[in-house]
Amino acid sequence: MALSSLLSPPTHVSSNSTHSIPKLYHFSHSTSFSFQNTPSFISFPTNTCPQNQKWRTNVSFFPSFFNKTLDPTPIKQELLEAIAPLDRGADATPKDQQIIDQIARKLEACNPTKEPLKSNLLNGKWELIYTTSKSILQTQRPKILRSRVNYQAINGDILRAQNMEGWPFFNQVTADLTPLNSRKVAVKFDYFKIGGIIPVKAPGRARGELEITYLDEELRVSRGDLGNLFILKMVDPSYRVPT
Repeated sequence: MALSSLLSPPTHVSSNSTHSIPKLYHFSHSTSFSFQNTPSFISFPTNTCPQNQKWRTNVSFFPSFFNKTLDPTPIKQELLEAIAPLDRGADATPKDQQIIDQIARKLEACNPTKEPLKSNLLNGKWELIYTTSKSILQTQRPKILRSRVNYQAINGDILRAQNMEGWPFFNQVTADLTPLNSRKVAVKFDYFKIGGIIPVKAPGRARGELEITYLDEELRVSRGDLGNLFILKMVDPSYRVPT
């Protein structure tokens, strides 16, 4: 959530079925949806320097480290290694959550995509690999009754999103997105699909917001308005939300 409460039902939506009703990553009933290049600094090229100021050639107004965009690669690797043993966050202790949040903030600080909602990198099918949302992780259930995988698809061009829950329930939900700024969207759920088949119209109060705080071609970090963190990896950039 880019754009991410995932596929567990909003707290205000209930069902008599033992199946959970899906909910968008990073979306809750009042969720923030999500979906920063450092400025370049000017230095004097040699061929434009006045003759009497050649000492300024190739010298920046700022220290050289300000001229370099922080490489997110080692931070992403650190984040993925920290996430790997935590079963998408279900096995995370409060200390683990704190460590993951700190690494995520380091990654957000070097976000290469200044306006995620305008980027084609947002489009496609994403897999949720970590979250702090208990409703998505379904930690109140025995492990055998929890979803094994959750996906979120986004079509930024038509402002549509779809969340898909894997085995054993295969629930889905679709939503309309309304940009609030270049990083955040309001989310209005329209239809749930129980088992991916049975349509259920979402109540009007099923809505929220999501903010995308990091985005590149392989990883997306989003934060919801309830304070939950969502980390997703790209699995299919060609996938589009069915219309």
